[in-house]
Amino acid sequence: MKKIMKAFAIVMLLFINTAALAQQSKTEEVCYNPNAKGDTLKRSIKSAAIGKIGSAAVVINYHSPGVRGRNIWGGLIPYGEVWVTGAHNATNIEIDKDFIVNGVSIPKGKYGFFTIPGKKEWVIIINKNWNQHLTDDYQQSEDLVRIKVKPQQQKETIQRLQYFITDKGNNKGEIAMAWDKIRIKFPLIIKN
Repeated sequence: MKKIMKAFAIVMLLFINTAALAQQSKTEEVCYNPNAKGDTLKRSIKSAAIGKIGSAAVVINYHSPGVRGRNIWGGLIPYGEVWVTGAHNATNIEIDKDFIVNGVSIPKGKYGFFTIPGKKEWVIIINKNWNQHLTDDYQQSEDLVRIKVKPQQQKETIQRLQYFITDKGNNKGEIAMAWDKIRIKFPLIIKN
């Protein structure tokens, strides 16, 4: 009887550990549409946007924070400071073909994506260093390109930060980010 009880206890411990590991890995899953349904999570969600522009595969990895009733622009996210344009690690963009942004030719690869929010104008930054925590290691000298864009006001609040990849045809495309009531975007061209 003791052997049966001991075996049962071991099986139960294995079951509990397996369930705990499954739950832990479930929280680490990547979300491809953080605004698909309402959520009550207070943490930022590990997210990704995946798409094609021409024949190039484009992947954007980021953490998606929520509005949760907070004052975002000029509050949680200050104006005039470099921002990871997400949460936690720097947002990164990976393109498997050479591309052009604002007249600058950039080799295929993985890059950090930052912005400097402003009330009337934002600066979009593509940086060589994609593997950064927040802006701790950010150096302007590693910027490949900076683009000034006008933020677009949205009528409805976008609860969670989200990226969008749009193919415009003829190897032209657009990357956009929307959060709260702001949307920014910039064009790019895939080189043949």
